[in-house]
Amino acid sequence: MSGQEKVFISETDQYLFAKGTHYDIYKKLGAHLSVEDGKKGVFFAVWAPNAETVHVIGSFNNWNEEEHELEKIGPGGIYTRFVPDVKEGDLYKFLIKAKDGRKLYKADPFANYAQKRPETASVVTDLSGMKWTDEEWMNARRRKDMNAEPIAIYECHIGSWMRHPGRENEGFYTYREFADALVKYLKKMHFTHVELMGIAEHPYDGSWGYQVTGYYAPTSRYGEPKDFMYLIDTLHKNKIGVILDWVPAHFPRDAHGLADFDGCALFEHPDPRIGEHPDWGTKIFNYGKTEVVNFLIANALFWIKEFHVDGLRVDAVASMLYLDYGKQDGQWVANRYGENKNLEAIEFFKHMNSVIRGTFPGVLTIAEESTAWPKVTGPIEEEGLFFSFKWNMGWMHDFCEYMKLDPLFRKGNHYAMTFAMSYNDSENYILPLSHDEVVHLKCSMVNKMPGYQKDKYANLRTGYTYMIGHEGKKLLFMGQEFGQEREWSEERELDWFLLDEELNLGMQNFVKELLRIYRKYPCMYEIDNSWEGFEWVKADDMEQSTYAFIRKSPSDKRNLLFVMNMTPMERKDYRVGVPKKKKYKLILNSDETRFGGFGRGIQLSVSAEKIPCDYRDYSINFDLPPYTSAVFQF
Repeated sequence: MSGQEKVFISETDQYLFAKGTHYDIYKKLGAHLSVEDGKKGVFFAVWAPNAETVHVIGSFNNWNEEEHELEKIGPGGIYTRFVPDVKEGDLYKFLIKAKDGRKLYKADPFANYAQKRPETASVVTDLSGMKWTDEEWMNARRRKDMNAEPIAIYECHIGSWMRHPGRENEGFYTYREFADALVKYLKKMHFTHVELMGIAEHPYDGSWGYQVTGYYAPTSRYGEPKDFMYLIDTLHKNKIGVILDWVPAHFPRDAHGLADFDGCALFEHPDPRIGEHPDWGTKIFNYGKTEVVNFLIANALFWIKEFHVDGLRVDAVASMLYLDYGKQDGQWVANRYGENKNLEAIEFFKHMNSVIRGTFPGVLTIAEESTAWPKVTGPIEEEGLFFSFKWNMGWMHDFCEYMKLDPLFRKGNHYAMTFAMSYNDSENYILPLSHDEVVHLKCSMVNKMPGYQKDKYANLRTGYTYMIGHEGKKLLFMGQEFGQEREWSEERELDWFLLDEELNLGMQNFVKELLRIYRKYPCMYEIDNSWEGFEWVKADDMEQSTYAFIRKSPSDKRNLLFVMNMTPMERKDYRVGVPKKKKYKLILNSDETRFGGFGRGIQLSVSAEKIPCDYRDYSINFDLPPYTSAVFQF
């Protein structure tokens, strides 16, 4: 609201909120600049149906606990009050007196700005007035079929991407500084999207933003809400999409947060067997309560509408779908059919995805779902959940386990690398190498690899070639693109100094070249979820631990042949079956010195011979160096 009009909550607002379909409820609940009887101030509103009384306290009344009591309106439990002379920047909390006499000092669930941790008050702010300049991007987004577009995501944590040493504010880049620096980097590296971790306000840095206390507030660590708008606007003007991590699965117990909000279980389920995660020590949202569903879906829409985000990656979907997720016998309650499916969470996802995808074509919803739950990206009429994409956690696990193996033992696990294509057409997938793979003693990506240091980098270059060539959209966590050697920590910036080293600079150059090829050739992304876009050439060469496949475009032009040697043994006169009698032009050799390799060459152009191989009439022949991947255009 601009502050030039009166804000109020009507009976229709209350009715729609109670039904769970008031998708703009965040414009009414919370704290909004308003005018009443010619007097400027703030309209406060909070949902607290179990409260005895509600007061608003803050810097404007010296935190006086008696001065500004809110009035309960209607039967739904919403309390409101207009307080004159309150202005933008004032601090506030809701003082909720519970029926048992307890005083609860709560941050506003709908606040758009909060004090920087460790302080916990909400801050009156005004989101209006942003001069957006991303119309071209927004108009183009509506027309795109994202399944047929290149998607190469850079997963990024603002506070530890890069820092200003010795500067105030712990050296954090502001949203604006981050925008300007990140745009240059992502354009240079050819990423299409950035996925931002930990944007919604959270009190504890070590949670990485997955323990949210302010669902409607960009974290104040890096600036104000309009600074965050600037970040997204700048990325859009440079044709880079923005995906946010979104956490509707659970919330923390912090005293100022949503837990036990009005003295009772309001946002969480009252039965701890349904409303708590014993492993995580967190509360689970009550997806059977319409107002809670409204809070969450309106929140998803809030980020899309008010901040122009292009997608939401939904965290921990499996924990929402299964009632027994992370629980022992006696710690969970079966549904009405005696099963472990959370029927209310299923309906929540169908509701959420139908509203988002129906209202905002081109906006992505992405499920981090780690089980074989069927039809996560399937249509609702076929009992699907209707997400745009699903993280392929099975592919990620098989890839990491295979790449960690000593090459001597890779032949025994050969089919780990081919298995994902056997189910690839069941969902629309993203292949993720996320932050979760480089923490908790799992090692960085490069230090998962076997061998001497130079071997590790060669291994990873070939592994990345396999990943980028494989069907499915792509995601790399920051630092993986240049071979970060330490595990990631939110407490420090990435080890950018490594770019002074030949192997790291080479890795960065290699990923840049891989992504350039990925975006240049439509065969790499136009068909990503069926066999029409992918063909195995060598899926069974376990003795030599080599793989070869073809990526095909709908036009059958400018197709690519990928060949990968996963061992330290050179494959002399290596023969690969090909589909046509023509010349095969080398466009990538991972062993080039500019990538940190040994510089062992592969023929730049190889003509097919009428020599049968790999069940094909024609084949090509070349020397394939150790730990090397080669890509040919034909």
